[in-house]
Amino acid sequence: MKSQQQGFTLIEIAIVLVIIGLLLGGVLKGQELITSARVRNMISQQDGIKAAYFGFLDRYRALPGDYAAAKVNIKDATKDGNGNGQIELKNANNDNESILVWEHLSKAGFINGSYIYAAADSDTTTPKNPYSGYLQLIYDKDYGDPAAAATTASRHNLKTGIQVPVNILAEVDRKIDDGKPYGGAFQFSEYAGGGTKPDVAKCVKTSDWNVAGEENNCGAASIF
Repeated sequence: MKSQQQGFTLIEIAIVLVIIGLLLGGVLKGQELITSARVRNMISQQDGIKAAYFGFLDRYRALPGDYAAAKVNIKDATKDGNGNGQIELKNANNDNESILVWEHLSKAGFINGSYIYAAADSDTTTPKNPYSGYLQLIYDKDYGDPAAAATTASRHNLKTGIQVPVNILAEVDRKIDDGKPYGGAFQFSEYAGGGTKPDVAKCVKTSDWNVAGEENNCGAASIF
């Protein structure tokens, strides 16, 4: 007798296709939820530090990191700023106020953790973003279009730090600002944060975030 081979019926094929569709939908939805959670986390971190900055300014009438009476008025503070109204990379006393800022904020109770001043970024001096890049709160012009740096005005700003995927920054920008890396209050930044400087060509395409490039080492700054 000849053996007979039977193929799949249309119903069986339809069931398989439905199952595959459900699996793919679940994977895509799961990835979407993960991305949304990461975006919310980064926005929450930025908002929390900005609130701490303004809260400190309101209480002490001085900027964290720059506060000249910190050792007197903040318990366990180890160093004063020079009080010139700018959080500087190197002040007149040769101190890095952009690192001292974290000691002032934490010792005053405005942010979680207990940071102690030192000359360089480390886990004991500086908080990190969710991707392990060091944050920076400073008065400078390291934001926006690097090609326009000569005409960029220095402002107090909060750097996200490096190693942030470009799609996360693009989504954060769309949610809290104008969605443009060179405009508004949330812009691209080349700040290296103790690691590799973000490549502007990989993070930005013309005047938009280069989400098609899928670059994982980008950074931005919230401008005050």
